[in-house]
Amino acid sequence: MAEQADGKYNIKAVSTLLGIHPGTLRAWERRYNIIEPVRNDAGHRLYTDEQLRILKWIVHKVDNGFTIGQAVDLLSKQGGASVYEQEHGHQDQMEAVRQQLMTSLLKFEERKSNELLDHAFGMFSIEKVLIDILGSILIEVGDKWEKGDISTAHEHFVTAFLRTRIGMVFNNLPINGFLPKVICVCGPDDMHEIGLLIFTFFLKRRGYETIYLGAGIPKDDVIEVVDEVKPKMVVISCTMPETLHKTMDLVDKLVKKDSVKVGLGGSAFKHLSEIELRKIQDMMIGDSQQDWSNWLKRDLT
Repeated sequence: MAEQADGKYNIKAVSTLLGIHPGTLRAWERRYNIIEPVRNDAGHRLYTDEQLRILKWIVHKVDNGFTIGQAVDLLSKQGGASVYEQEHGHQDQMEAVRQQLMTSLLKFEERKSNELLDHAFGMFSIEKVLIDILGSILIEVGDKWEKGDISTAHEHFVTAFLRTRIGMVFNNLPINGFLPKVICVCGPDDMHEIGLLIFTFFLKRRGYETIYLGAGIPKDDVIEVVDEVKPKMVVISCTMPETLHKTMDLVDKLVKKDSVKVGLGGSAFKHLSEIELRKIQDMMIGDSQQDWSNWLKRDLT
């Protein structure tokens, strides 16, 4: 009875605090028996401070590369003990795989790269592989190409490889029709879509209904799709500085639609002036998973 008196967070509040969908919470409770929230007189779930702490710990594990099953198993066996050592060992393993994959890709070793990536998917969560391994490789390859450390052929090979493997995972994710629709598209004439694919995966993984348009979509066509689909959010990626003016023109047209929120990502925006950057500051999604989660809580809840 004391636990029932302590129950004070409803599932919507917990979902907002943790940054995960209520349906995910319910699924975890059914499948893994993590916790058993108390019920109020109306039958609604109420979570205690202790239960919220446990859920925060589990979400932290999942965000750091554990599968939900691994996190629950660690919690039950160790009660969260030795977490520091486990996390550092996990990060070391992931960094070793990332470096090996990067080296293999830059040597045009497609077969070995696929083997390494298959190994990574067997060791870490899908989200950790796509965002922390492939995403970081994408950034590093882009930096090397801009500095002239690698050739255009290297950049194209790595990009094509990543696009194929991300697409294989992306197409198998379920859609939750109860969450807002989000259109994801590259800016007009911008052809670098890998970063956008990774962010789209991040959205779909959390249950958002996404419409991925990718690269090569003219401005007027984007506007037409927005008018037809009526999404709550349009996410635009721009990585090529020479396409930035057309992207900003598209942004200007979209922000005039009161019902649509605009999110922006990509390295090209760093070429804007400080005054221009201040105007779009609230639209910038950020570079890390934590940035993305914070932005979603602010704009999609």
